Parts: sequence; structure tokens; C-alpha cells
Amino acid sequence: MGAATEKLAAADRFAVADVDTETQRAVERFLFRQAEILDEQQWDDWLALFTDDGRYWMPADAAQTEGDGKPNIFWEDLDLMRMRIARNNHPRAHSQAPHNRLCHVVSNVIVESEDANGDIVVRSRFHCAEYFRYEVRNFTGKYRHLLKKTDGGYRIALQRADLVNREGPFDYVIQWWL
Repeated sequence: MGAATEKLAAADRFAVADVDTETQRAVERFLFRQAEILDEQQWDDWLALFTDDGRYWMPADAAQTEGDGKPNIFWEDLDLMRMRIARNNHPRAHSQAPHNRLCHVVSNVIVESEDANGDIVVRSRFHCAEYFRYEVRNFTGKYRHLLKKTDGGYRIALQRADLVNREGPFDYVIQWWL
């Protein structure tokens, strides 16, 4: 099990940390900014939010505590994220013609824990509407992030996205990140 997934698995997912208002607001601003970056398809800015060993994880099962070697919807490091961006943005990517548009809403941001280094475990809820080919698909769920505190602000060591409808049928594959 990786250090980031171990930390999330060991954390009390119902805990509420007693953090100061400045920390709470900084975490909220970080998550809100990430949603804005995704909606505006600023891919280099989004990748820069991750640590060098950061991961984006969408497990296939809510009970999963590890992504490595398990069935997942997504279990991506920076290289795989870059590959997906390149594939989706390729001029001949017919699956993305015309390009989709996303709108993320992040709410219920609760800091679960803050360690001595200032690293944060935070949970939140999300709604993502995707407009594609004259239809709107809605995805909802919960996030859990392990945010590393750096001199330049927080960076994502692990982002876990648990879809409410993870086992539901989809007309087409999820191409972008929720």
C-alpha cells in the first residue's frame, strides 16, 4: 500500500479537525480553484497541483483502501494523466468532437486532520455536470484529498473521487476527471 493511500485508509473519514479559519479557507480555496482549472481545461495548471508522485484515484468499490493492483475506474499518476490529456486533445480524437464542457461544484469541505508538517486530509462533496453532444450528464460524489503543504501552497498527493453512481450504466466512457 502506498504512503498516501495508507494515510487516507488510516484516517477517520468522519473526523472533524479543529483547524483555524485561515487553514479552512486555504483548503477551500485550493479545492475551488482546482474545480475552476478543470472547468476551464487548464491542464498544465491542473497537473501542477499534484506532487511529483501524486495520484488521481476513482475506485470501483467504496470499500477499497488501495488502488494499486485493484480494479479501478481510474488509478493514474502524472504520466497517465498527461497521456489522457494528449489523447483527448488530439485533433483526431473523434470521441471528443465536439469538445465537452464541464461545470464542477465543490461543497461541504471538512478538514479531517492536519499533521505536524501541515499536511491535510480533507473530504468534500462534488457535483460535476458534463455537456457533450447536446446532452448533460451529471456525476456526484465525494472527494477525499491528501494535501501536502509546500512552500508554494498545498499540492495533491492523492485525490480520491467516489462516485455515487459508480456502477451505473454510462452512454459513453468518462473521458475527463471529475
